[in-house]
Amino acid sequence: MSRKVLLIGGGGTLGTYTAEELLHLGYSVDVICLEDKVSDNENLRFFKGKATLEFLTEFLLKNHYDGIVNFIHYPLFEEYKPVHKLLSKNTEHLIFLSSYRVYAESNGPITEETPHLLDVTTDKEFLENEWYALSKAKAEKFIRNESETNNWTIVRPVISFSADRLDVVTVSGHIVYDYAKEGKTVYLPDKAKEVVAGLDWAGNSGKLIANLLFKKEAYGEAYTISSAQRYTWGEIADMYTEILGTKFCWIDSDEWLSNEEYTGNNKWAVLYDRFFNREIDNSKVLKVTELTEKDFKPIKEGIKIEINRLKENYKK
Repeated sequence: MSRKVLLIGGGGTLGTYTAEELLHLGYSVDVICLEDKVSDNENLRFFKGKATLEFLTEFLLKNHYDGIVNFIHYPLFEEYKPVHKLLSKNTEHLIFLSSYRVYAESNGPITEETPHLLDVTTDKEFLENEWYALSKAKAEKFIRNESETNNWTIVRPVISFSADRLDVVTVSGHIVYDYAKEGKTVYLPDKAKEVVAGLDWAGNSGKLIANLLFKKEAYGEAYTISSAQRYTWGEIADMYTEILGTKFCWIDSDEWLSNEEYTGNNKWAVLYDRFFNREIDNSKVLKVTELTEKDFKPIKEGIKIEINRLKENYKK
């Protein structure tokens, strides 16, 4: 009988590709998600629901899983504590989704030992108001210091793009596709143009996460999830221009930051991530998964795959 894996909040970008790789590896996969999804694979089942503590408690009374991957983000990290205790006691291996955004700026390639923003940043406004990178880092501290089990692994994926989210700096969703069709220009901050992007195709990220499951040496460890391809945001934008014809204009960063139409709710993501060089050293995750660079698709090929998928979706 094949091992069973549960993906919590697994209906989106990363979950979809993680499930695909898990099925390829021979596992049975159940997915709890908010989306209406139907499976055409007997080894893949979807359960629609909001994965609250109460929902998960009842769900796990009826179902047992050898592995669990939790994709949900907890802006109030304290809300994750009882969830972690529940999940870790009801599975052999639990993977918690953190983010590469926990890392502070680095002079060289990021490793798992690179300091966290939470520990080194003195920007009071950032520390009081940022809700993503800091929440992830606080949840990591809880897992390391207070978890009653050691059967967990922390993963820190870079930005992982798919047909649902085509990312250039903080521009996401379908904007680069829609603007190309409409002949509009995408405006981006010039300070980000020459820095290395923390970006990968979701298919590469999902493959890495899936291959970490049930690796005993991964228990109690953290891993940056990236195929470690090195492209600047300017080079990523050029790929979209070549493939789609999207027009980009790199404007003064201060001007860009002062315009809420551009920044939206992404001020901290820009200042404490997209303006940082995010070159990745992925040797630690490659060692434990035994994957090599030949197992990953080039980012440009991933963009083409997702653009074609998006075009097909638009036709439906």
